[in-house]
Amino acid sequence: MVIADWPGVDARWSREVDVTSTSGTDAPGTLRRWHLLDNGPELTRRGMVPAGTLLCVHGNPTWSYLWRSLLAAGSDPTHPWRVVAVDQLDMGLSERTGTFRRLADRINDLGDLTDALALDGPVVSVGHDWGGVVSLGWALAHQHQLAGVVLTNTAVHQPAHSPIPPALRLALHPAVHQWGTTTSDAFLRVTHSLAHPPLPPDVRNAYMAPYRGASRRAGVGNFVADIPTDASHPSFAALDGVAEGLRGLDVPALMLWGPRDPIFSDRYLKDLITRLPHADVHRYEGAGHLVAEDRNIAPAVFHWLATRITDGRGHAPGARTSGETAGFKPLWAPLGDLAEGPSAGGTAVVEMAPDGSAARSLTWKQLAQDVDHLAAGLREAGVGPGSRVSLMVPPGVDLTVALYACLRLGAVVVVADAGLGTKGLSRAVKGATPDFLIGIDKALAAARALGWAARLISVRDLPAARRQLLGVETSLAALARAGAGLGDGGQGVWSRDANAFSPDPDPDSAAAVLFTSGSTGPAKGVLYTHRQLAAMRDTVAETFGIQPGHRLVAGFAPFALLGPALGTVSVTPAMDVTAPRTLTARALADAAAAIDATVVFASPAALRNVVATRSALSAEGTEALGRIKLLLSAGAPVPEPLLAEVQQLLPAASLHTPYGMTEALPVTDISLEQIQAAAADAESGTMPGAGNGVCVGWPVHGARIAVIPLAPDGTAPGATPVTEAGTTGEILVSAPHVKEAYDRLWLTDQVSAGPAGWHRTGDVGHFDVDGRLWVEGRLAHVVTAPDALVTPVGAEQAIERLDCIRMAAVVGVGPAGTQAVAAVVETDPPTRKAGPAGMQLAGKVRDAARSAGVSVAAVLVVPAQPTDIRHNAKIDRTRLSRWASSVLAGGRPGTP
Repeated sequence: MVIADWPGVDARWSREVDVTSTSGTDAPGTLRRWHLLDNGPELTRRGMVPAGTLLCVHGNPTWSYLWRSLLAAGSDPTHPWRVVAVDQLDMGLSERTGTFRRLADRINDLGDLTDALALDGPVVSVGHDWGGVVSLGWALAHQHQLAGVVLTNTAVHQPAHSPIPPALRLALHPAVHQWGTTTSDAFLRVTHSLAHPPLPPDVRNAYMAPYRGASRRAGVGNFVADIPTDASHPSFAALDGVAEGLRGLDVPALMLWGPRDPIFSDRYLKDLITRLPHADVHRYEGAGHLVAEDRNIAPAVFHWLATRITDGRGHAPGARTSGETAGFKPLWAPLGDLAEGPSAGGTAVVEMAPDGSAARSLTWKQLAQDVDHLAAGLREAGVGPGSRVSLMVPPGVDLTVALYACLRLGAVVVVADAGLGTKGLSRAVKGATPDFLIGIDKALAAARALGWAARLISVRDLPAARRQLLGVETSLAALARAGAGLGDGGQGVWSRDANAFSPDPDPDSAAAVLFTSGSTGPAKGVLYTHRQLAAMRDTVAETFGIQPGHRLVAGFAPFALLGPALGTVSVTPAMDVTAPRTLTARALADAAAAIDATVVFASPAALRNVVATRSALSAEGTEALGRIKLLLSAGAPVPEPLLAEVQQLLPAASLHTPYGMTEALPVTDISLEQIQAAAADAESGTMPGAGNGVCVGWPVHGARIAVIPLAPDGTAPGATPVTEAGTTGEILVSAPHVKEAYDRLWLTDQVSAGPAGWHRTGDVGHFDVDGRLWVEGRLAHVVTAPDALVTPVGAEQAIERLDCIRMAAVVGVGPAGTQAVAAVVETDPPTRKAGPAGMQLAGKVRDAARSAGVSVAAVLVVPAQPTDIRHNAKIDRTRLSRWASSVLAGGRPGTP
């Protein structure tokens, strides 16, 4: 084989080494010839001193070629690392020994090799597939040299209650094994087919090259046969030793995972996280088993090396020290205060029936007691600190009780709602790997059908047959009854004298994973600590003056759950909370009347439908809405004309449109009157910086805001926050209630981290001279035209002022740097077919955009804009850009 034929490989990396074997399989002193890809000699020749060595171990049936991107990155003179990618014996281009080498032998073989190479540290082991186990076995035996470990799609433990992956089960079957792995090249071809996207032909050929001919594939078959399927297998003890040894491995760790892996699914990642809880984890959505082929993992690896392996020897993060608790009031604390105070018998939470009547309610005393009992029952069922519990229950009494019971136990609640759609919801749940899932029947059926690996708990008691069909262990009702029967001396969870659930969870321990809407890519899990959730509550209370005794109608699930923590009476209207536009004026009025509401939270899409259905309001409903004192609406820009119509329905209410995101809610606040004043300033031109976007006001209590200026290419590469008026840039926020991290998205978290203490929002905006923030769109949606950068929101607002336009999107078409601006509009009334707009409409749209300083090259119409499911308001501009590009290139319009 000609080395130059390997795409992506420098021929100078290839070398062979004779190694004296000490394995029990070989006679002492036996020489074995290994093949390596090693950039070390070339680094030396170029006078570069590496920071350390990456010892890379492939799995089955790949070879050292898998790690070529790390070899190339390690050869960069700005941050050189020696990368030694081995071909295990009987694999790749290494010697065919003619012996069956077990896991313990392979670990020992690798040690023999590193001794021969005189690797003396610092060494970071890197492994994939069963090479991950071998690399970890070496790491445990060489901790004096070890600086860190990197793992990609591997496993160290097979749960006794679950079968091995079907693909491996088939490969092990006596009728298939020899033919599938050795006689033919089927096992190789099937493995290569797992790449997403498919491997290019030259890369696929490089992977096949060392294994042409049955005599070259014996190691492939033996590797499969050495997979321990149970405790009787000869390699089970070695595998178990590696698995248990990881629990004490105190070095930095990085796990890079492809979740589309039919072999090593997320359940194996979850197991590894329990053994290495300090590990940094990044899941590449859409990537699979060959994650190093599906994604360029080198930037992640080398960024991690730079940030974690700081002193050349590595350091483990160690256990997190407990945070200060002075002045900290956990999210559930108000429940106890109100349950023991004069409001004990007052209503705490109300659940509406579909007909608009109040179906269920709890007093503060009942709520505290129910949380107490359910927490006790959940604890007996195995829920404890750190347990992940997915809640798939509609807003109401059951969800409120379950949420606060889980938080009180120190469990991590996972909130991924059906608003993500079936595919997005399944992706989110699988990625979060909950230990328990509490759900209604529909959610339980989905868990069963879609393979969500969790212990299932129903809301209500189910008949035995249905419970068995769904795989349900128990119910919330049964757990609450069990918890009530446990007893705690009559004191309960809220007692000042005897707390059955002490100690409280650490304020800085994980409390919740909340998922983004998925409007700008796959929904991301956002991890919050108890302290950050409490800070969110305190920020909302301070900013909007919400106090115990206020009464909240929440048309958005997170605010319904925050209500009890604020001490407010809470109700969710009769609506589909996963589709905000289903909220009607009558349902809002019924909910308001049920609790004599003073506060309403609803998304812009919900408000649109409320205004559209106001004719159905009764006199009593109109009166109930007239008693509202505060309206909050967030999730997307809220047009001033819509707010003006809402003001007519809620004449006594102060209307506010806080700006925020799942990662930090809220960030700024502004009232209708302030919006109108900002619009007047923009129109008059007397206020520098006013205009070109949505004015979202000033920072909320405890928050700071700045921007990183845009570069000519539409990125924001700087690191210095600025607040000067008129400077457009990526918006940064710093506040006590900003998220802790993106869950299992370490690389995304690194990208979102701005200068120390700041979170990069991905939004673009600027300040005016009065300190107000104007949001201009998303960083990813900035149009890079030949002569200027175009941010979309200002032009979109100008277009939407036309009576015939309901929603508008401004997108870029063509290559970056030379993009043309296209406007995609949803008309009122809607058009029947998507495609280029008529001349008259196109002219109106161009004139409107021109008034905002934007020259539009093309105008297209769609029957309905593609919006996110959760808010029904965030337009998918990236999708529209692709669609517009296709249409303008002569493609069939179809549906965007």
